[in-house]
Amino acid sequence: MGAQWSQVFPPKPTFTETSLGSQEGKVFLITGGYSGIGLELAKILYSKHARVYIAGRSEQKAVQAIADIRAEHPLSNGSLEFLFLELDDLRGIRAAADAFKALETRLDVLWNNAGVSRPPLGSVSKQGIELQLATNCLGPFLFTQLLTPLLETTAAANSKTAPGSVRVVWTCSNIVELSAPPGMLIMSELDDPPQDQSRVYTNSKAGNWLLSAELARRSGPAGVVSVALNPGTAYTNLFRHTPAVWFWAYLLMCWPRTAAYTELYAGLSPDIGLRNNGCYVVPFGRLAREQDQREDLLRALRAEEEGGSGRAREFWEYCVAKTRDYYN
Repeated sequence: MGAQWSQVFPPKPTFTETSLGSQEGKVFLITGGYSGIGLELAKILYSKHARVYIAGRSEQKAVQAIADIRAEHPLSNGSLEFLFLELDDLRGIRAAADAFKALETRLDVLWNNAGVSRPPLGSVSKQGIELQLATNCLGPFLFTQLLTPLLETTAAANSKTAPGSVRVVWTCSNIVELSAPPGMLIMSELDDPPQDQSRVYTNSKAGNWLLSAELARRSGPAGVVSVALNPGTAYTNLFRHTPAVWFWAYLLMCWPRTAAYTELYAGLSPDIGLRNNGCYVVPFGRLAREQDQREDLLRALRAEEEGGSGRAREFWEYCVAKTRDYYN
C-alpha cells in the first residue's frame, strides 16, 4: 500500500518544461488534446516549438484551445493543428489516420490520452459496443495500428541519432492496481459487461496497460517504445459522469498541469528507451518498480514463453478481431 499511497500523494515532478530543449522538427499527436491533461501537454510541447496535432471530436473546442495556446506562447515557432477523430466510431478512424498521414511523413510520439469514465449505464459506441471499452481501448488500438507503420519509419530514421525516442503512450490508472480482478482482466466480461460502470472502467484501463505491453513486444524490434502510465487523478472532464456522492475524492485530485508532467515524462524522458520498453510510469513522472506492483498483473503483461499468462496477447487478439472490419 505504500506504493499506492505514493501515487495518490506523489513527490513533485522533476521532468517539466524546463527539462526540455527545443522540439522543433518533431511531430506529436495527442488524442483529447483540447481539454484537461491533454491540453496542458499540448501547451508545453507547443511552447518548445513542436508540431502538435490535437485529435478529437469537437472542432469548435479544438479551435478555441489552439487560439488560447497560441496566445499564451506567442514566440513559439511550432504549429498546432486539429485532427477530427471519434474514438467511439470505428468506421471513421481510418479516415483520421489517413488524414494525418496525408499531412505528415513522421510521427515522434502518439499520446493515447483521450478517454471516458463511468458514463450512464448502458452507454454504447456507434457500433453498439460498451462505450468505455470502445473509447478507451478499441478506438485507440485501431488508431495506433493504422499509424504504426509511420511510427516504425520514424524510429528507423532516428535509430542512430535518437534510438528509443519514438513512442506510444497509453493512459492507464491506478484503479487497475487497486481494483482489477486476479489476472488483471476476465475476458468474458468484455462481451458481457457487468452492470457496474466502475468495474467496466477498470477493465478498460487494464486493457490499455495490456495493449501497451503487447505493442512493446511487437514493435519494439522496429524501434518503437510503448509506455503505460497512471497520470495522477486530476480535475478534468473525464469525471463528468462521476456521482456527486464521490465529491470527497475530488479533494485528492491534482491540477491537470501537474498530471501532464507524467505524460511528458513518459513521452520524452531519457530515462525511458528500448532497454525498458513496456515500462509503467507513475505520478508525476517516475518509473514504477516491479517490486511495488501486483505479481498477477505483471504475469498478465508477460507472454507465456516469458513465464506470464499471455493475457496481453489474448486481449490484443480480441481487439484485432473486434476491429478487423475497419482497417480499410
